[in-house]
Amino acid sequence: MTPAPESLPAGLEGAGPSAVDLSTQRALAEWLPGRLAAEEPRILVIGDVMLDGWWSGSIERLCREAPAPVVDLQERESAPGGAANTAMNLAALGARVAVAGIIGTDDAGVDLRNQLVAAGIDVRHLHLHPDMVTTTKIRISSGGQVMLRLDDSAKTVPAEALAALAASVRSAVERQDAVLVCDYGNGVLAGVVHDGLVEAVGARDGEVRRPLVVVDSHDPRPWAPLRPDLVTPNAQETARLLDRRLPDGQDRVDAVGGHVGALLEATGARAVVVTLDRDGTVLLTPDGVRHRTWARPAAEKQASGAGDTFVAALTLARSAGLPLTASLDLAQSAADVVVHQAGTSVCSTEQLSRYLKAFADTALDADELQRQIEVHRAQGQRIVLTNGCFDVLHSGHTRYLNQAKQLGDILVVALNSDASVRRLKGAGRPINAVADRAAVVAALSCVDYVTVFDTPTAEPIIRQLRPEVYAKGGDYTPEMLAETPAVEECGGRVAILDYVAERSTTAVVKRIREGEGAATAS
Repeated sequence: MTPAPESLPAGLEGAGPSAVDLSTQRALAEWLPGRLAAEEPRILVIGDVMLDGWWSGSIERLCREAPAPVVDLQERESAPGGAANTAMNLAALGARVAVAGIIGTDDAGVDLRNQLVAAGIDVRHLHLHPDMVTTTKIRISSGGQVMLRLDDSAKTVPAEALAALAASVRSAVERQDAVLVCDYGNGVLAGVVHDGLVEAVGARDGEVRRPLVVVDSHDPRPWAPLRPDLVTPNAQETARLLDRRLPDGQDRVDAVGGHVGALLEATGARAVVVTLDRDGTVLLTPDGVRHRTWARPAAEKQASGAGDTFVAALTLARSAGLPLTASLDLAQSAADVVVHQAGTSVCSTEQLSRYLKAFADTALDADELQRQIEVHRAQGQRIVLTNGCFDVLHSGHTRYLNQAKQLGDILVVALNSDASVRRLKGAGRPINAVADRAAVVAALSCVDYVTVFDTPTAEPIIRQLRPEVYAKGGDYTPEMLAETPAVEECGGRVAILDYVAERSTTAVVKRIREGEGAATAS
């Protein structure tokens, strides 16, 4: 079931929500999480399993012996953390999950194992050892603010437990569609386990199917011999890989993109996904910066584990056959779900579907949009506006919109109404009604707002919103655009983006109507 970077193996062809060729699914729809769950990919999670504790109470006094607050505990909750949280997210998204790791026979280990079993996760490769301390991270909070975190973990991992885990992993790999390594540097994946995993996966090249391999590690370099399909370092981990400090914001994205070759060489990966917290993610391939997602962050101070959710959704989507760029967008959406939830939480298939469905009626009228834009402008944010039909979304559209987003802070997409599309394209268009087009475009992480216009040009909405940047595709010049005078009169500028000659909605529609297959993989 494991796909190549942007292709799909035989066996997943079809049409419609109940039977979809996932290799052609470029945009997110509310039925997609359910369709991915129906594939039930088999995924082995190997790594540092932990138990997260969330203890909360009230503070009304300081203790006598030190100027420290006294927290009167009222609630104690626990949840699988680390690699165990990744496994929980995979199970909640519909995968058949097995988890491999080492825990103690202490109370934390018993609690952790019971919660995994209750979630339907295979724990046959989760080894218990009486001399092992189960890693715990207990956060103590009051009034929604974390005051203290208590970490407890084993200083050494018993050698016989490592040997048993290595043997277990070697036997488990052959039955998997994907192997996800979650290495937090706690020593569980050191030595014999590392070597055994490299041997087991590396031996499955050539005629024998190799599972998708994803590495989420504090230091991906030791895993380079595994030749992973994907590695997912965060900004801090990427900075260590490059031995340099990364700047903030868009400069950080540009800095990462300038070192594609070094990151691919250091990690041995076919592709690198750098996660940038509030700045979303960047996909790096041998071709350069391939794709970007934007996060929709929340102010929740107690949210934890969004990175685990991201890599879980990414692995699920790729192992089920979704193209890499669409898998990234889906993973970003799943992470956006959990950052709005307190504690260590998971994103389920139903939650992700509801999140995507929320974009179905997201087109704002011009007046409401103007009110929203005024709030952003008061915060010093730059507005980018672009417009078009965006019928039958394809990779040329998404590349174009990602480029437009990078020109400012807030991206507004104005869609031609159905009547307007017919006037421009003819009686057979649009293929998709404006409500569907709005839902698909709004679901892209780079798009902040969608609106609809029916006028011959975008000039009226330009004068109302007064964007700092008006973006159009490279098949235009500023002189060709009827909107240019309005943009300049409002103090903005026209930006002409790259023209992607091989991508055309008209060509896509032509292939569909003539029953042709895809011209090239993308």
